[in-house]
Amino acid sequence: MELRQLRYFLKVAELLSFSEAAKNLFITQSTLSQQIKQLETELDTMLFERNSHEVSLTEAGEKLVRYAEKVVVDADVCQQKMTDLKGLLTGELNIGATYTFGPLLTETVLEFMKQHPNVRLNIVYKTMAELMDMLQRREVDFVLAFKPTEKNDKVDSHVLFNNKLVAVMSDKNPLATRSSLTIEDLQNCQMAMPAHGLQARNSFEEMTDDGLNGIKTRLEINDVNILLKLVEKSKLVTLLAEATLHGEEGLVGIPLEMRNNDMEGCIHLLNQAYVKNSAREFCKLLGQSRAIMKYSSLSKLL
Repeated sequence: MELRQLRYFLKVAELLSFSEAAKNLFITQSTLSQQIKQLETELDTMLFERNSHEVSLTEAGEKLVRYAEKVVVDADVCQQKMTDLKGLLTGELNIGATYTFGPLLTETVLEFMKQHPNVRLNIVYKTMAELMDMLQRREVDFVLAFKPTEKNDKVDSHVLFNNKLVAVMSDKNPLATRSSLTIEDLQNCQMAMPAHGLQARNSFEEMTDDGLNGIKTRLEINDVNILLKLVEKSKLVTLLAEATLHGEEGLVGIPLEMRNNDMEGCIHLLNQAYVKNSAREFCKLLGQSRAIMKYSSLSKLL
């Protein structure tokens, strides 16, 4: 049994498609099929049920997934520890981030690439729930997102900065000069809401007793960048974390008169998992960046 075969097996088990798995692994489908067949022969059991329309795991295949995942993770951690012992920053660093963190990462990404040219960065933007699933599958090394409303015992969350939910609108909107807004004010606005699953939406509904609290939604969208463009070019108002506006022009964020209107930006790590040197270095640079310091509680003391 080879480590390569276990990696191939896990990819087929994830996608339940030999053709899609082969594309993801950058090998031919015939090579993949041959390697899986060899693994089945060595284990003397069928791992997949195959027909012309679909692929599914057998009972033995389902059990092997758990063992194979542990073997592959342990092998990867071993290799990374050996690299880190040499004091080298090489290989890949996989980062998951919610959409709000996009504008905050530019400075750190460019500085990290400059200082560590031998590390390849892979950054994916998804919802909080999707990223936490990826973290637990070890598809990302850490996640940058606001603190979840429900605690996950498998994840350690380290606060990076403090933020608040704000009403975002064009700087030409009549309300743009207000120092704060109430829920009643929002009920009279044309609202464009971030979709369910995005943290700003989750946080707002957590802060209010009855979800949208009488707010009439004209538009709901799961792409924050497009949402900001629509708001900037119209009288629409949306609700987002203040940090989402970092580097944006033509938009303002008006504080909301709401209790518990706090959103903590965090670095989320898998509990008791090995942390790469490259991950530690990226997080250090991020914490020292101007973008993060702007929203950090420490900035008020400097």
